[in-house]
Amino acid sequence: MSPEDVVALLVLMTAIIAIVFILAGVYKRHLAFQERKLEIMAGQTAEKAAQYAAQNTQLENRVRVLERIATEGGSNDLATQIEALRSSEPAEVTKQ
Repeated sequence: MSPEDVVALLVLMTAIIAIVFILAGVYKRHLAFQERKLEIMAGQTAEKAAQYAAQNTQLENRVRVLERIATEGGSNDLATQIEALRSSEPAEVTKQ
């Protein structure tokens, strides 16, 4: 091997090492981006779960109103009874 070949080999190896370090940095940034994206999605999922829980509570209250209408005797005017119960404060829902 001539000295020029050794120098060319060293330049080539240095270039390969530099490319590997650059690609490693790009990959590291990509992983950080994906991690941040997952964190944002987790926050949005938690927010949606809270919204669904609130909506579920509202629906449970409405079902309770309908159960009271169906089980209580009295007036035959069902529409008036529904409107009266709608305007009243919803009962607190307890989990069983």
